[in-house]
Amino acid sequence: MKISGRIAAALLACVALVGTTSGTASAAPDLNDPRMKDIAMQIVSSAENSSLNWRAQFGYIEDIKDGRGYTAGIIGFCSGTGDMLDLVELYSKRKPGNVLEKYLPALRKVNGTSSHKGLDPNYTKDWKTAAKDKAFQNAQESERDRVYFNPAVSQAKKDGVRALGQFAYYDAIVMHGDGSDKTSFSSIRKRALAKAKPPAQGGNEVTWLNAFLDARVWAMKQEQAHEDTSRVDTAQRVFLKNGNLDLKTPLKWKVYGESFEIK
Repeated sequence: MKISGRIAAALLACVALVGTTSGTASAAPDLNDPRMKDIAMQIVSSAENSSLNWRAQFGYIEDIKDGRGYTAGIIGFCSGTGDMLDLVELYSKRKPGNVLEKYLPALRKVNGTSSHKGLDPNYTKDWKTAAKDKAFQNAQESERDRVYFNPAVSQAKKDGVRALGQFAYYDAIVMHGDGSDKTSFSSIRKRALAKAKPPAQGGNEVTWLNAFLDARVWAMKQEQAHEDTSRVDTAQRVFLKNGNLDLKTPLKWKVYGESFEIK
């Protein structure tokens, strides 16, 4: 059967469009992609540790005077918020008799407070010793994924946002947790929903992410320890203004006045 030139051209255009669409989808991995996950960890580490080398942070521990006791490890597990307790319990389950196991009673008592009672004077030293153990490193990554990374990326996908939005959710849940208070991740998202709709609900992705970041900045300003909003203003906002919704490299940003780049 002979096909007219006009019909043939239309068919070719459709084929080209399908090819372009599928190509775009395959070229834009989400944060579950190993390289994208590593990029996310580097950006978080730039804010949490002033370094892109997040793997060097397993042994990090200090009291940053934010009312959460000791902050430690690759994602800022805190002795006062329960996630450090969960981590040491997991480590002890996987490796009974480890150097941190003896601190479990004290961690249970200081949970919800800024106290170091029962932890000082050797907890920080023993934490650094444990950080050399691959089992403890694996436990930190497991708890990071269970408590922070997986819930954030899962919600972001439900909302229909791409890698940048997934990262924005992840960074928010890392800092604020996902409790019931007004500055938690869920409350930040709820605040954003009062201003815009996510793509999954028919909204524009850029508009939604701006609303989410606005809500995030508001939450940060409610707490003195987090009132410097540069990790949003000179990092995530920069990517968003550049239209880099897929968080493609190269990436350049600033946090607390310090410049970073991932090529």
